[in-house]
Amino acid sequence: MIRKPAPLEYSALMQYAVRTVAGRGLSASEMRRKLALRAAQREDVDRVVAALQDAGALNDERFAESFAASRLENRGFGRMRVLRDLRARQVSPRTAEEAVTSAYGETDETALIEHYIAKKFRGKDMPVYLAEEKNLASAFRKLRTAGFSPGNSIRVLKKYSQRAEELEDTDS
Repeated sequence: MIRKPAPLEYSALMQYAVRTVAGRGLSASEMRRKLALRAAQREDVDRVVAALQDAGALNDERFAESFAASRLENRGFGRMRVLRDLRARQVSPRTAEEAVTSAYGETDETALIEHYIAKKFRGKDMPVYLAEEKNLASAFRKLRTAGFSPGNSIRVLKKYSQRAEELEDTDS
């Protein structure tokens, strides 16, 4: 049987919040949701979030910028994936768009796609691998899930397979 933790009063909730935000970056909405599960009183959640924001420990703009830069540098995701992930973390659409635009401003998407393909399909002879229709479709889906535009994804896949043009009809 799973036991629910005891509700926390303001000071204990604040300690929990500080430990949580020190462990990994969170958006204000994510923090609010975590605290709501542990708080003895609902109004304590808003007080703790406000205190963390005033102290600069919880800042959606800084979180979004860091998140976008990290996803670009470490994972090589496309801008649409990062934008979708930030929105899932309940960062405001304007803040998410600004952070993604800042992080991806000078990025060449086709070069990013090339790097992503090299990493994901390491060791495969791409022209041979993509000769099979199912593999070509799978590679295209992977690129779309990673947040790359359909046009640039097809453009890069055309370097490896003449059949990539067939993908233009599948995604509009």
